[in-house]
Amino acid sequence: MKPSSDDCCAVLELRQYTLREGQRDVLVSLFEREFIESQEARGARLVGQFRDAERPERFVWLRGFADMGAREVALKSFYGSPVWKAHREAANATMVDSSNVLLLKPLPGRRGFPAPTQARPGVEAREVPGSLVVATILHRDAPVDAAFLEYVEEQCIPELTKAGAAPLAVFQSEHATNTFPALPVREGAHVVVFFTRFASREAYRAHLEKLEGARGWKETVRPGLRARLKAEPETLLLEPTARSRLK
Repeated sequence: MKPSSDDCCAVLELRQYTLREGQRDVLVSLFEREFIESQEARGARLVGQFRDAERPERFVWLRGFADMGAREVALKSFYGSPVWKAHREAANATMVDSSNVLLLKPLPGRRGFPAPTQARPGVEAREVPGSLVVATILHRDAPVDAAFLEYVEEQCIPELTKAGAAPLAVFQSEHATNTFPALPVREGAHVVVFFTRFASREAYRAHLEKLEGARGWKETVRPGLRARLKAEPETLLLEPTARSRLK
């Protein structure tokens, strides 16, 4: 199954930046003013920008591409552009680390993120959505194989869906060569990542309570999942910024 032109994305970067104290809103403002349209004009898809709800120094964003070739072309074009050259020092001054990047692709038979139903808010937008996007990262100690993907598709996702959290998109590690080494990605990571949207923090808490009360999840699926992972699932609670397309 191939993605349609409206789906995103065959290649996805999950980028987590650690920032200097007090600098997150500075970067968000700069990013939303200068780095959205300028990247999309060069072939990238800006899926979403977020404040990490549990880490005040963390800015998280998602950038997608049609394929690895398109990624190389888009990154070379943007990072050689006048816009980046004009603002890179200000952006980099907010950051402690920008190397926490997972390179991902949709699970077989899946299409990535669905097409947005609304236009992105304009550059003047200031209102922050009340919704929450949750990224759940499952870490393996070996490459993701067909047996693990089958467990995810046939056991995990149905239980999450019954508890009110059908994933918007599910991705796994993309191990293709990084053709733009100026921007490193995490080598040797073997992950599956669920992205789920909740209308509010309260809706997310209600989902967790429902999941905790689900016998199949507690007694069978969660223990089976943990036995297949090298660590506890990593959960990112992501608050969309004013101009985030995913919200």
